[in-house]
Formats: sequence, C-alpha cells, structure tokens
Amino acid sequence: QVQVVESGGGLVQPGGSLELSCLASGSIFMINAMSWHRQAPGKQRELVATVTNGGSTNYADSVKGRFTISRDRAMNTVYLQMNSLKPEDTAVYYCNVLGYAGGGNIPKVFDSWGQGTQVTVSS
Repeated sequence: QVQVVESGGGLVQPGGSLELSCLASGSIFMINAMSWHRQAPGKQRELVATVTNGGSTNYADSVKGRFTISRDRAMNTVYLQMNSLKPEDTAVYYCNVLGYAGGGNIPKVFDSWGQGTQVTVSS
C-alpha cells in the first residue's frame, strides 16, 4: 500500500508565493510520475503539473511561467513552487503518484492520491 501526504498549503495574498510538498511512502518499487491537481469549489478537478520518472514536466496553461514542479527521487517527494499567485488559484491541491509497488516477484501498479491541502489566495 502506498500513502501520499501533501503539506504546505495556506493563506497568501495575491502576488505571493507558496511551496507545496508531497511525500509518497510505503512499499514503492518504482514511481513513474508524480503530479499536482486542484479543485476549486463548484469546479472539476484539473491537472496543474506533472513530472515523469525521466524528469519531463508538463503544466496547465493557466500556471505556465508561475508554477514549477520538481521532484526529489531519492525521497519520493514532489514539490510545487507557486509564484505570482492569483485569487483564481484558490483550490484544494491534490498530489497523485503513479508507479509500481509491493514486494515479491511481480510489483503491481498503483495510482494513489493524497488527502489534499487548501490554498487560498486572498487579500
């Protein structure tokens, strides 16, 4: 079983910065990708940024140039540095981890989500 825990959310003024962290733990054999998603009240969950095992990154158009995703492979941790925050960035931010887990001869695919962390951008 793989556990995913986010941290770092909070209240920030428009134009400010926050860094989110996400730690994956458990019987992890390999992580293929780690990503951040967000869900604002009354809206669907949307992909914010992804980093693959190879280091490739992808961003939603709405956050390009403002957010940076990075990964510490040794620590199974992914970060989201958020700069120039806007009120429309207000949402619950979720971390997702895809990979293989479990002991034995055949690791199994996992797709795990964290519980989310609230980010509020307001003056």
